[in-house]
Amino acid sequence: MDALIPVLKNNPGLSVLVFSLLFRVVHRLLQNIPVPKVVKQNDHSWKWRNLSVSMVHSLLTGTWALTCVVVWPETLNNIHSYHTPLSYLLVCVSTGYFVQDAGDIILTGHAKASWEFLIHHALVISCFLYALYTHLYVAGAVIALFVEVNSVTLHLRLMLKLAGAQTSTMYYINKFANLFTYVTFRLSTQFYLTWYIVQNYSWLDNGGFFLTSMIMMNIMIMIYFYRLLRADFFSWRWELHMLSFSR
Repeated sequence: MDALIPVLKNNPGLSVLVFSLLFRVVHRLLQNIPVPKVVKQNDHSWKWRNLSVSMVHSLLTGTWALTCVVVWPETLNNIHSYHTPLSYLLVCVSTGYFVQDAGDIILTGHAKASWEFLIHHALVISCFLYALYTHLYVAGAVIALFVEVNSVTLHLRLMLKLAGAQTSTMYYINKFANLFTYVTFRLSTQFYLTWYIVQNYSWLDNGGFFLTSMIMMNIMIMIYFYRLLRADFFSWRWELHMLSFSR
């Protein structure tokens, strides 16, 4: 580790590319795992494999980010300049995934249907690359990766839907777990980072860029949260509303 980190810090762009290629290898390996028949029949094989790689990333980086904060609590208090070798490595690995995923979306012709994800990835990649090149806000990037804890249940939800298992017990349990982790690890994390930037805006480096990025992502996650609630908890009310509107 002591020998690896200086190499990463001296070549952050190359390091991200290497980890991006490693996630591409993971993508290839996951293609050997059988896909549910209903997924193939509905022509959702690409989406299934894309979500499978995302699940690997979420399980890895979500656990890693929480561990960094538990072991080094200063990560929460000094978002601007504190980081450890493991936290820097985490941001390198995660940036590599987002580059790989953006490339997968674009090169497979799904850019138009996934434009929201591409905007999100562009914001994350730009913020993470800034942290890697300047060695600032690395702790902030680690905290931002708390959202990957929620991504585990979010990806599981989507995969169950692709497999046609919306009425299963697993889907029922997961929708409540997804709601809990969305509020605890996604909304709370985003709002904490936004609060930190606002409170320390006068002295933060490039505070305007990060505040703008956070506001844009906050808007996106609130829209997704509304869609999630409507789909999993209030779909029957929405259907009744549409039925009464059509009469």
